[in-house]
Amino acid sequence: MQQLPKSLSDKLAQRQQNGLLRQLPTPSSLIDFASNDYLGLSQSKTIFDAAHQYLIEHNSITNGATGSRLISGNHNIYNQVESYIAQVHNTKNALIFNSGYDANVGFFSCVPQKGDVVLYDEFIHASIRDGMRLSNAIAYKFPHNNLDALKKLIERHKGTAIELYIVTESVFSMDGDSPDLTALAELAANHNCKLIVDEAHALGVFGIKGEGLVQHLELQDKVFARIMTFGKGLGSHGAVILGSKALMDYLVNFARSFIYTTGLPPHSVATVFCAYKQLQEDDENRKKLKSNIQFFKAEVKRLELTTFIHSNSAIHCTILSGNEKVKNIAQQLQHSGYNVKAILSPTVPKEKERLRFCLHSYNTPSEITAVLAHLKLTLQA
Repeated sequence: MQQLPKSLSDKLAQRQQNGLLRQLPTPSSLIDFASNDYLGLSQSKTIFDAAHQYLIEHNSITNGATGSRLISGNHNIYNQVESYIAQVHNTKNALIFNSGYDANVGFFSCVPQKGDVVLYDEFIHASIRDGMRLSNAIAYKFPHNNLDALKKLIERHKGTAIELYIVTESVFSMDGDSPDLTALAELAANHNCKLIVDEAHALGVFGIKGEGLVQHLELQDKVFARIMTFGKGLGSHGAVILGSKALMDYLVNFARSFIYTTGLPPHSVATVFCAYKQLQEDDENRKKLKSNIQFFKAEVKRLELTTFIHSNSAIHCTILSGNEKVKNIAQQLQHSGYNVKAILSPTVPKEKERLRFCLHSYNTPSEITAVLAHLKLTLQA
């Protein structure tokens, strides 16, 4: 077997020396404050059995998609599931991608064109950044959730850009906070900008039946495109882009991450369908999650843990600057039985390293109290 080139070995060694070497974790039995399975749907036997039955009823006893959706992989349940998702999200068109990463890379690499300008929140997800790097458009970041700074950027570029795109997330994965989407949508409309919202961490958490924050605020008609991913609140796999039929036709023709990949197998699409049905028919898990979010915030206040970022989502972060410090505290919490992850720089800005607590419908109040009490004791040591 040939050796890794020295330049690559040196990069690995440097990362290890800096204490930043990533390794795949082993499965653990720790109390879960780390996964994105906010509603516990990945563990749902009801969804598992329903997806199996759905495949039998639709005569889709197939293990794989057999090809890209443009060749042989557009199996017969795709259209029904996309139509149902569009109905749930109060839009006419939906296009399923293999993952949130594929959706963002596909969209942002092909939609903004040469001469266009993309204005994006500085904390936007890596998959969106990767898509923009493949685009011929010029992109500029604005300070996190700062609409005054965004307005200045719009005014600077609206006279020269062919199209202006604004990109944000309804819930940010590293802070758990949200922009003022109503004001942002109004700003975009006033300046004829196209607004794109990634709702990865809002699906299942916000909305009357978990449809997301855009729909909860009744802004769906003011947004050019929404990206919803299924690997978090839905506990399954894949993603969907919501928008006009013309946008879907364009993506089918020009989004390379859609065109040149084998489609999702029927079982994955059926699982997504059954997870959406569960959202619409049973609100119990979302109510439990909402209760846990409120309880977590109350306990943070009671224990006077003052470094937490304000959040109404399932993601709650406490800033503990310094990679070594935050890693050590995370390890102590893990040794006490709680799966809490350290988020290090450069994933987040230097001095903004943090512990991230992901809350779930299946966390208990006693678990929440205990993990925060352990955190306080660790910080005081």
